[in-house]
Amino acid sequence: MSKPPVSSSAARDALRAFAPKFVGLTDDVLFGDVWERPGLSKRDRSMITCAALIALNRTEQQVGHFQRALDNGVTKDEIIEMITHLAFYGGWPVSMSAANVAKKVFEGGDKK
Repeated sequence: MSKPPVSSSAARDALRAFAPKFVGLTDDVLFGDVWERPGLSKRDRSMITCAALIALNRTEQQVGHFQRALDNGVTKDEIIEMITHLAFYGGWPVSMSAANVAKKVFEGGDKK
């Protein structure tokens, strides 16, 4: 199974050293298999993943997935609209938090 390019960072490398099996499963199963399935485009998977991360208030994971969404063709305006829409389904505080994360990602100030 070929692995898609997965961005590496000092934090990811440190986690790999701490929990190699977990990071291996993330790389091989999640990004190497699930994200590569033909049933949905990567763009659609990014939209779904970002929506779930917003609704669940997973701000640490939003950083990488907002950037991945941009790389997969989701526009900044679409991410902002998603955040606004989810304020009424996931709650105002989770959308406010996501908007702050997105702003940093868009400005290039919070890349992981």
